[in-house]
Order: sequence, then C-alpha cells, then structure tokens
Amino acid sequence: MTGSEKLEEDDVPPETTTEDLLRLGDIASGSEQPPAAQPEAPVVFDVRDLSVFYGSFRAVRNVDFEIHQHQVTAFIGPSGCGKTTVLRSFNRMHDLTEGARVEGTLNYHGIDLYGADVNAVEVRRRIGMVFQKPNPFPKSIYDNVAYGPKLAGAKRSELDDIVQRSLEQAALWDEVKDRLKKSALGLSGGQQQRLCIARTVAVEPEVILMDEPCSALDPIATGRIEDLMDEIKAQYTIIIVTHNMQQAARVSDRCAFFTTEVNEQSDTRTGILVEFDATEKMFSNPSDERTENYVTGRFG
Repeated sequence: MTGSEKLEEDDVPPETTTEDLLRLGDIASGSEQPPAAQPEAPVVFDVRDLSVFYGSFRAVRNVDFEIHQHQVTAFIGPSGCGKTTVLRSFNRMHDLTEGARVEGTLNYHGIDLYGADVNAVEVRRRIGMVFQKPNPFPKSIYDNVAYGPKLAGAKRSELDDIVQRSLEQAALWDEVKDRLKKSALGLSGGQQQRLCIARTVAVEPEVILMDEPCSALDPIATGRIEDLMDEIKAQYTIIIVTHNMQQAARVSDRCAFFTTEVNEQSDTRTGILVEFDATEKMFSNPSDERTENYVTGRFG
C-alpha cells in the first residue's frame, strides 16, 4: 500500500481495533513513529570525584562515572594508571592496606560505601572479587565452594545444592562433579579460576569484580571465562580490569579508559579517567584523542 492509496473498509480485518486503524493510517501516510527507546539499566554504583591515596601520594584522582546493572564494565589503560586501584575501592579492599584511603563519593544503590555505619564485611559479601591469579584454598573442590556459605550460616542440608548451583553457574560442574572431594589444587589454571568464580557466586553477591582474571590463562581457558561472563551478567553486575583490548571489546558493554598524568617536578604519576562510554563507541569513535591512540595501539 502506498502513501497515496486510501484504506478501504474491506482492507481492514474485522478484529482490527481503533488503535490498529490509527497505526495503519500512520503506515499509509509514512508517519509511523519509531519504537520507544529501551529504558536505561538501573545504576548500581554512582562514583563522584573519587581519589585514592597511599599515605600522602594520590594514586588516582577525580574519577566520575556510573556502573549499570547487569552489564560488564571494563577498565582499560596502560600499566600503573590506577585501574586495579579503582577496582579495589568498590569493595573496600583498601581498608586492608595500611595508609590507604579513599576520598570522594562511591554510592552503592544510593548508600555511601564508605559511610561510618557501613559494615565492610557485608560490602565484600555483596560485592565479590576474583583476583588476577587463581587462589583456591588448599581444600577440596567442595569445601572451597562451601566455605563462604558456611561462614554466612548456611545449613549443612543446604550446602550440596549451593555447591552444585555455584559450580554450574561457573560452567565447571560437569568437569568436577565426580571428584568434589579431591583437592582443588589438582585443577588446571583455567579450572581453578572458574572455581574461584564459583566460590564468589556461592555467597550470592550482586556484583563481581574481576582483576585481570585471564592474564595467567591460555586462549582456550580465556575463551571459557569470557563466555561465562556473557552468560552470568544476566544475574550479576561485572566490572573487569583487563590489558587485553580484544577482550574488552568482546565482553564489555561499557569501558572506562584510564591513563597516567606525570608531575614534571616530582616525577610522580597519578591515574586519571580519560573517557567512559559504551564499548562500541569507545572502540569505533572515541571522544578523546588519547583514547584513540591507546585502543589503536599507538601507545600503551
């Protein structure tokens, strides 16, 4: 039907409603409105003017961005630019480092994570972390996964289901279900990293922080971890630090690019956030020349 043709009664099915008629009229006249944009995913972290200090040295300064729910956000940038320093601030890991302090605002669902009445242990339960090098406990595979739930007060009768569910979420159950009582140290590097992910999800966090989780793994194991991130982001919000540009492009929805700012007088280096945007835009049409130079391999 062209825009000049008139809609006749016989052209309209008997069950057509008034709304359908209006829509048909829009199509005929070429004035149909595009579908409404999808609503933005809820904000999990709202970061404003965040700086991290080690004693008097400011390692990272004035970071501002928002982390959205059920997305993978990648932190990229050259070595020493503060990616891991910022990541560790999200679950108060700096509390464990003497002389370290965080300034600015880091809100989690509107609650200041560094507020005086906020329990750091509860923060780390809700916001789990997977480290660069797999670090399974010298216990059985089963006990590694059950450890956190036991501490949280899970009943013994619940542990089998928790362990199985967590290993399934980490795409490891089929590989280890017949050797759960064997030492976790006997697993391959890629399996150990997925076990650490299972151990993290066993306590049912909302957020998973990953500090270069694939840097010590071969390409096959790396691919499995990347596939796993894509599968579980429907249940978790994930923040990953990576030096691998291809990995960031493959797995993340948004990217934060950090670099270093050098003080000419003291020769100290401070990490700064250069750009934060959708990954596709960051890699195809970045807003800052420094971002373009980094993602295209001209420096870093």
